[in-house]
Amino acid sequence: MKISEIRDMTIEELQGKAADFSEELCKLKIQHGIRPLESPAVLTNLRKKIARINTVINEKQH
Repeated sequence: MKISEIRDMTIEELQGKAADFSEELCKLKIQHGIRPLESPAVLTNLRKKIARINTVINEKQH
C-alpha cells in the first residue's frame, strides 16, 4: 500500500485498515510462536504499514 493511497483515504477508512492490519499481525505473531513463518519479514512489513497509517491519521487530525 503506497503512501499516496493512504493519504486519499478518510480517517474512518484508515482506522478500519489499521485495525485489520493489527488483527492480522496478532494472528501471524501467534502462528510464528507455534511454528516459524517462512518469511518473518511479513511481521516487519505489517508493523510498518500500521505505523504509516497511524502517522497519516495523526496528520489529518491536526
